Amino acid sequence: MWSPSLGAWPDQDGTHFRVWAPTARRLEVVLENTSKTAHAQTSNVSEPSEISMVKAADGTFSVIVPGVGAGGRYRYRVDGQGLYPDPASRFQPEGVHGPSEVIAPKSFVWSDSGWRGIELDDLVIYELHVGTFTPAGTFAGVIDHLEQLVELGVTAIELMPVADFPGQRNWGYDGVDLSAPARCYGRPDDLRRLVDAAHGLGLAVLLDVVYNHLGPDGNYLGVYSPFYFSKHHPTTWGAALNLDGPHSEMVRGFFIENALHWITEYHFDGLRLDATHALVDEGPRHLLAELSAAVHDFVTDRRVLLFAEDHRNLDTLVKPETEGGWGMDGVWADDFHHQIRRFLAGDREGYYRDYTGTIADLAETVRKGWFYTGQHSVNWNEPRGTDPDGIPPRRFVHCLQNHDQIGNRALGDRLHHQIDLAAYRAATALLLCSPATPLLFMGQDWAASTPFLFFTDHNQRLGQRVTEGRRSEFKNFSAFSDPEARHGIPDPQAESTFQSSKLIWEEINQEPHASVRRLYRALLHLRRTEPALHAADRASYEAAALNESAILLVRRSSSGPVILLIFQLLHGGTVDLNQHSATQTVHGRKWQIILTSEDPEFCADPCRPEVDLSGAFPVVRFLRPSAVILRGE
Repeated sequence: MWSPSLGAWPDQDGTHFRVWAPTARRLEVVLENTSKTAHAQTSNVSEPSEISMVKAADGTFSVIVPGVGAGGRYRYRVDGQGLYPDPASRFQPEGVHGPSEVIAPKSFVWSDSGWRGIELDDLVIYELHVGTFTPAGTFAGVIDHLEQLVELGVTAIELMPVADFPGQRNWGYDGVDLSAPARCYGRPDDLRRLVDAAHGLGLAVLLDVVYNHLGPDGNYLGVYSPFYFSKHHPTTWGAALNLDGPHSEMVRGFFIENALHWITEYHFDGLRLDATHALVDEGPRHLLAELSAAVHDFVTDRRVLLFAEDHRNLDTLVKPETEGGWGMDGVWADDFHHQIRRFLAGDREGYYRDYTGTIADLAETVRKGWFYTGQHSVNWNEPRGTDPDGIPPRRFVHCLQNHDQIGNRALGDRLHHQIDLAAYRAATALLLCSPATPLLFMGQDWAASTPFLFFTDHNQRLGQRVTEGRRSEFKNFSAFSDPEARHGIPDPQAESTFQSSKLIWEEINQEPHASVRRLYRALLHLRRTEPALHAADRASYEAAALNESAILLVRRSSSGPVILLIFQLLHGGTVDLNQHSATQTVHGRKWQIILTSEDPEFCADPCRPEVDLSGAFPVVRFLRPSAVILRGE
């Protein structure tokens, strides 16, 4: 069983307190009146008291305090200054500036002893934000909807960051207590109940973690050590973490221990590491390689998956360390999303400048996993990407929507808010039937009416700067070049911005949302049950542009029939597969229609393509955007 080396953890001897403060001369742990805390067990401490800690050669201070158990609240005094929360706190019941609470993770009774995780080949991810996923906005609220996600056909949920942040609402990327679940979502055991319940239903649970920066309010790492942050590597969010300078071994250990904490104390099945391109590490062994090895070497009784969010398209991310890589299991590959938006919604500003929006480029992205393999990027003004040949397709995470691609839009509008539902259904079929690992964002499965906006709850001074900065960042976009238009961008500090981002679950039983959800269920069922759609090697598929608006996808397996998929993403038109070389490897079969995205159960106003199966290959006349899926026996 993994044990922490930092923070506070109780056992039969009392509670162990340990914190790294290499330049401090003295530290005291200040214990509060634990007898007044609702979750306290037994304590001999009746009044706040200070207990001196002993400094070790590695710069850590530690002490064991008998009589203090779970529920005890404490802070640290550093060289006689302040009362500061624990940088490795397991819970902040009064907020990020308040006392830390001693948590006993081993007291939770798990029921998932038979759970072995999920294999990458079976992964379908459903990303959600705890605060806006349900009206309650809590871990318990998520539990209430797990069965609906199982029925949908996803195999894992991914929680946006839950590390505690200032205020009562936040995306989670302003987290400052990296080991403490946000108190507005519930207590630590509430999060454990969520993971345990998901495992009981066969769902894996992934967690988004942020190791490239900390939030601007409540970040006390610098109080304990000046070595947490780099003096040489800046990032968009301020100074980078010190991963390669003096004393960096302790900083690296802090984040590796955090990863192991979530995976062991909460039984998470994997982590998504935010913006790994901002983890500046020029040392001999990259942090990602060290972290990947630590996680995969330590957890051997179940499958644990690690994903990088990284725009560089580096094969290094997912190659094993023995081949010079960093050993991650997968990477968020945004090129697919950008190609789709450029093609269907016409986005052409910002990073969309790098995309032509042609069907040929979209097909190439599906085929390769990402599009940029070393070409010059206009947006980055440098070459971008490496050749992904040899990387299994499941290692690429593709999406039509995610929190960034919706929430970083000024109005938080989703893809289906900008294109017609027929095109959205066809694009959905392309995502779910492609060989990459699909990621859905909450509400996508029923074309939710609600936006997902950027929201915060900072103090007034910082909040005003956030509001002004949010509106200013869109000044170079044509739609918001007018100051008055920018003033109309929802204020991230307003509670109404947060409330309007909450899903309306009643929609799943209303049209047109119910029809869209039935399509998602049907496609995910096919992905799970058709051997060709479940195949996960590069030899099992081909993708080709048929014309300026249609893509052909051929999926095959040694244990089942070939699947032909035609996606007409814009307008109507006729596709004659007898005239395309991509089909010649699957000739001599009898074709039958499995489904089209225009079947009556999937849309309120069906307009099914006309499919002629009399020849060697189908001829399809599309009346509007749609997808056709055929099985060849």
